[in-house]
Amino acid sequence: MPLIYPLWMVLARFWQTVRALIRNPETRGLVYLVGLILLAGTLFYHYVEGWRWLDALYFSVITLTTVGYGDFSPKTDAGKLFTIVYIFVGLGILAGFITAVAQNQPTLRLFGRGKDRGGEDRRRQNDN
Repeated sequence: MPLIYPLWMVLARFWQTVRALIRNPETRGLVYLVGLILLAGTLFYHYVEGWRWLDALYFSVITLTTVGYGDFSPKTDAGKLFTIVYIFVGLGILAGFITAVAQNQPTLRLFGRGKDRGGEDRRRQNDN
């Protein structure tokens, strides 16, 4: 298995994981909360700051992932206050979502070690 996946494979695995999280009653609400918090941020920045839809979504994502490129920033007082609350509320939700995604990823076999998808230890298979 190569160490570098094409982007489409990464996105396909991510989508499969999100679908699995939605099917699981314990994590379904978390996925919906992530969608809701991104939608709330996008709507707010579009209407209050006057940004295009894509720019508003982009800012919402980079803010919650703490990337913060600095190419956009709120100019209004309402936008600045919303961003403060948005970060505190959204970071916890997004951190929980990222943890759930990471826990639901299959273990990758690197350098011939680890377990196969069936749970069998690969080293044991090679010994036979």
